[in-house]
Amino acid sequence: MPSVAFYTLGCKVNFYDTEAIWQLFKNEGYEQVDFEQTADVYLINTCTVTNTGDKKSRQIIRRAIRRNPDAIVAVTGCYAQTSPAEILDIPGVDLVIGTQDREKIMPLIGQLQEQRQPINAVRNIMKTRDFEELDVPDFADRTRAFLKIQEGCNNFCTFCIIPWSRGLSRSRDPQSVVNQAKQLVAAGYKEIVLTGIHTGGYGDDLENYRLSDLLWELDKVEGLERVRISSIEASQIDDKMLEVLKGSSKMCRHFHIPLQAGSNEVLKRMRRKYTIEEFELKIKKIREFMPDVAITTDIIVGFPGETDELFREGFEAIKRIGFSEMHVFPYSKRTGTPAARMEDQVDEEVKHARVHELIDLSESMQLAYAQKFVGQVVDVIPEKDEKGVAGEGYAAGFSDNYLQIRFEASGDLAGKVCRVKLTKAGVNTCEGQLVRILEDSSRALA
Repeated sequence: MPSVAFYTLGCKVNFYDTEAIWQLFKNEGYEQVDFEQTADVYLINTCTVTNTGDKKSRQIIRRAIRRNPDAIVAVTGCYAQTSPAEILDIPGVDLVIGTQDREKIMPLIGQLQEQRQPINAVRNIMKTRDFEELDVPDFADRTRAFLKIQEGCNNFCTFCIIPWSRGLSRSRDPQSVVNQAKQLVAAGYKEIVLTGIHTGGYGDDLENYRLSDLLWELDKVEGLERVRISSIEASQIDDKMLEVLKGSSKMCRHFHIPLQAGSNEVLKRMRRKYTIEEFELKIKKIREFMPDVAITTDIIVGFPGETDELFREGFEAIKRIGFSEMHVFPYSKRTGTPAARMEDQVDEEVKHARVHELIDLSESMQLAYAQKFVGQVVDVIPEKDEKGVAGEGYAAGFSDNYLQIRFEASGDLAGKVCRVKLTKAGVNTCEGQLVRILEDSSRALA
């Protein structure tokens, strides 16, 4: 039986794509082995979001070549899309394919087995207007299923290379999304996370069809308990979207809305298309519709031109808005982006100090948000605890408003909907006690 090993760098979309590529190999009778073992084919799904992403991708490619010099080494993903020549310069690489045409992987591997001539199968992503249909019917160790509905981005923020590696925004056919959702529910998943490169841009290329329309379709899928959106821009949450939040019992009370910076001056330099005032107003509106909503965000610290004064201004705005958690990143220069060429780059030590300040703020906001729910009963879907994180006799999972809750449990509750009373708030994990397990009619006889 031929074997294949995968290594994925980067974001959730890449992990989804790797799973989809594995399906192609599986259908051809391959077995999957660990990347540290000897395989007939190694496939590395690369990342290029930072310069470090490129470097790490090259290291992993070399590692595969050393592991089995006779193996076919195939490279896909964002770094493959933007720098195919650079990758083919590494002796031992057989195939480079970018962030499209993945359905050609198997025929190309077949071609390589007959004649070992390195193949560059990367073509211009900017001309692509169709969503690449790749199904993932199952996820090995998750209780949440990811469903990719969108690819690419039209924003061209000054710090970001991704439109060049993923192309412009394109949406998956709505019917195809619904079919895949039904398939995932049939496989036992109760929560689906809608994901993409610019997920909220879903429908930008469709005739009169928005993300809110798709959510109403998913609302009708029987047996599906929760729908979560991996990330959305504030501007994409319009009144129609707010109606779904109000009307659909499946929509999670959780939004990840990237702010990136709290000062208008910095936002303008980033080419983010909103002001802090507009952002704040939108968050206020969401909270009116959904009072208990968890809003998480991304912040880039030390963007070129961020003075102490602008950082302070941003810090105050972030505090005022209040998030339930923040992902904080120090700005890192990405070769090929306008921001990397800007004057007034911020000193690394200054960035470092600011990152720490914001992480402290994030932790106090996380705790304050969790404290509001002490004594309340929420629904938790425990994750499989393979690494023993929850501990013997305990289960842990996320509530719909993204609180991670650990509670005493006997037996395996992974994937079951549990009513849990939150007893103690914590920064990353809260403590709770099991009230009851919801009887699940949809799969009682499965």
